[in-house]
Amino acid sequence: MTLSRLAELSADPAASFVLIARDGADTVELLTGDVVDVDLLADIPLTVDRAAREVFAMVPYRQVRERGFVAQDDGAPLRCIVVDEHLHLPTPEVLSALPSASVPLRDDGFDIADEEYAAIVERVIADEIGRGEGANFVIRRDFTANIDVDDRTAALTWFRALLTHERGAYWTFAVFTPGHIAVGASPEAHVVARDGIVTMNPISGTFRHPAGGATKETLVDFLSSTKETEELFMVVDEELKMMSAVCSDGGRITGPHLKEMSRLTHTEYMLRGRSRLDPREILRETMFAPTVTGSPMQNACAVIRRHERKPRGYYSGVAALFTPNAEGGHDLDAPILIRTVYLEDGALSVPVGATLVRHSDPYGEVSETHGKAAGVLGAIGAIDRDRVAEARSDADAPTEPRPLAEDPTVAELLSSRNARLAEFWLNPQGEEFTGPFTGRTALVVDAEDRFTTMLAHQLRHLGLDVTIAPWNEVQDAAVDAADLVVAGPGPGDPRDLSSSRISRMREVVARRLDAGAPLLAVCLSHQILADRLGIALTPLATPHQGLQKSVPVFGENASIGFYNTFTARVDPGTTSVDGAEVSADAASGDVYSLRGEHFSSVQGHLESILSRDGIRTLDRLVTHALA
Repeated sequence: MTLSRLAELSADPAASFVLIARDGADTVELLTGDVVDVDLLADIPLTVDRAAREVFAMVPYRQVRERGFVAQDDGAPLRCIVVDEHLHLPTPEVLSALPSASVPLRDDGFDIADEEYAAIVERVIADEIGRGEGANFVIRRDFTANIDVDDRTAALTWFRALLTHERGAYWTFAVFTPGHIAVGASPEAHVVARDGIVTMNPISGTFRHPAGGATKETLVDFLSSTKETEELFMVVDEELKMMSAVCSDGGRITGPHLKEMSRLTHTEYMLRGRSRLDPREILRETMFAPTVTGSPMQNACAVIRRHERKPRGYYSGVAALFTPNAEGGHDLDAPILIRTVYLEDGALSVPVGATLVRHSDPYGEVSETHGKAAGVLGAIGAIDRDRVAEARSDADAPTEPRPLAEDPTVAELLSSRNARLAEFWLNPQGEEFTGPFTGRTALVVDAEDRFTTMLAHQLRHLGLDVTIAPWNEVQDAAVDAADLVVAGPGPGDPRDLSSSRISRMREVVARRLDAGAPLLAVCLSHQILADRLGIALTPLATPHQGLQKSVPVFGENASIGFYNTFTARVDPGTTSVDGAEVSADAASGDVYSLRGEHFSSVQGHLESILSRDGIRTLDRLVTHALA
């Protein structure tokens, strides 16, 4: 009966349905229902005629405009299937019912040549990261080809191949709706909300298995890479910004772990926190994963808009399943739309991206996109499957190989990463805060870097009653009324007076200084404060994006994470300027912290997971400003 339903849907060119195989499950879920396209996430119809309904949604990248971020608009719909039927089919029976004949590709290749993509990488590193626009950015290219079989037949064939040959995927799925067919194996749950617990799963770092298969030695080389390690730390920082925005307890880090797939291995962390928000609001506040966009998120969207040649469609969006729960609300399960093939009128595309950081080698990033595309195409059988590079045995092998994560050397190397991280984010956190500043208010002015949500969470732990306001909405009256104003971090050149954002942050800093009112200035705002005090600002020879340093902060050395391209700099040995105390590097004169009557500042990000001494240093600087 159930398999006949699948056969009926597969044969109907107008039928809309979804197939989902979850990691570790022995069934394939079949969802059918009416298709509804909506404009906003808040419009997703979780209730119909006052009855709670299960809804599957394909959320395109352009939806990020709901957060006020820029995106090319290709009209990709926010498509919902209001589920009428949800069946669980035994996987072996599904496999036997799906087509298995190979689907040859023709006219295949990347839409952007390797040399052109390498040139884009160079420009992003020089013009964006090198000018302080952010720490990392993901720029995508598409592998494209044509096929000579029906789109639905191809998608069902490839879904079968993924079920057979891929492993480690969070969801293996196929989606069939009018004009939009997608099939893929996403390794990453972007956000899950269940029973009041929100989980995010930042994955970063890509190890492409060599010929002969992954070994401990080759994996150890990958795990020892500074570039790969810092890339993962940066995306964890970015996702903690989102967690701090939706979770009352800010979020806790666990891991790191290995995500071992057939041809690729990734490193990952898990983030967990408590939230009472509507799942649609959780999804909106977490659009989209930094692993496929960059950080800071708002500027990453602007960089993508400047450097990508065409809209993203559903790439880097999410597939979201909203399921009614016993409490009368809905649970949310939303994997990222990556490792996915899109089909339309006999043409396929496989979007893939590389994460560009200050260490990036342009042709190394070219190779990464080739590896990711090959991982998808090999898994679906569209190209020859490199069986010797797969981290699993073939069907005729007697046993599965032992996971490399269980090797003591690999496990120790993974766990050693946490020695670099702040215990504040590794330990459980409560939702009720008492601290030395209980009863005081703080206004955090956001300069387009949501590190402010993590900073606000730490300030609440110190007892402050915190409000966050965007730079372009904050009113002078609010600036004047707060017991403490925290002028926040943000991208860009602090010397750029043509920027309305920089100009407004200058006004906020000046207003508090002129009033003699308590002020804490962070990163970009620290540089603005330094400029106000007559300290020179200059670009760093090498950007400090995602860099951990032990620096002097007024009598104590502090391990702090840095995300800056510019620095305030004094003559080495300088300890005061215009009545302000200066804490600077003894050799370079780079200013790490300033303090004076009712103000203090810091160049680093005390809220970052890289700031092992972050909460203590924050306490010291706030104490001084409020003294």
